[in-house]
Amino acid sequence: MIRRPLITGALTVAALAAATVAYGVYETRRFVVRRETLPLLPAGAAPVRVLHLSDIHLMPRDTLKLHWLRELDAALQPDLVVNTGDNIGSAASIPLLLEAMEPLLARPGIFVPGSNDYYAPKPLINPFKYFAGPSSADFDREEREALARRRLPSDQLFAAFEQSGWLNLTNTTARVNLSGTAIDFAGTDDPHLDLDRWPGFAAAHSPALRLGVTHAPYRRVLDAMRDDGADLMLAGHTHGGQICLPFYGALVTNCDLPTRYASGLHWWDDTPFNVSAGIGAAPAAPLRIACRPEAVVIDLMPR
Repeated sequence: MIRRPLITGALTVAALAAATVAYGVYETRRFVVRRETLPLLPAGAAPVRVLHLSDIHLMPRDTLKLHWLRELDAALQPDLVVNTGDNIGSAASIPLLLEAMEPLLARPGIFVPGSNDYYAPKPLINPFKYFAGPSSADFDREEREALARRRLPSDQLFAAFEQSGWLNLTNTTARVNLSGTAIDFAGTDDPHLDLDRWPGFAAAHSPALRLGVTHAPYRRVLDAMRDDGADLMLAGHTHGGQICLPFYGALVTNCDLPTRYASGLHWWDDTPFNVSAGIGAAPAAPLRIACRPEAVVIDLMPR
């Protein structure tokens, strides 16, 4: 015979688990805008407002997210949009995302890919495996075949970004003039899939600002950016930990970045770098706890 205290305890645990999941779903819709200010521009330069978007992970059902994205341009009026990847969760998301981001696509912008721009998410069979460390980019033949079946039409998404005027920084460089300030950009393909090839900044240029962009903030990429003279580095991928402990923070980053850098504005030695906690959540585990979805505004000011 099962004792009543055991039954009561089991029911309590089940109720707490259900309440935690319900709150986690609720928090995925509590969008915020984080604001940072960095005095990186030459004296006398006009301020430049950068809007950093990352990890939207859009699914067609995400109507509230689509509405929030649509309102960002009018609310924030950025001078530059930087998109650090993982935009979609399915092929059907592409036209919905492009429609929602239409006002932002009219702004100057740059982008790099994330793994979930290339591949649809797979079911999360063992959620505890996520806490064992970064998921591997080394696949056997069977895994590669399964991956190929999940391939998304990311070329359509990237082509639409480029047709709008956004610059594709996949393992390449670009130069932009904003409000009289020359900015050199260098970006990589997704380091989480081991596709990154750091291109270096254009040595012949003498810009006012060098900005490095990648999806996943692996230390090798941050080191390369720093060593090449980046003034600011931007990345996403971590989801800020996605499931965090209150008053403690992230438990994982899904890369080799220490958890204290899971989100926010930090310094890699003397180089500032911003890690976005992202706008979405992994579609296979659409929960956030103590880690609200965010867009980031970075106001670059004269020194």
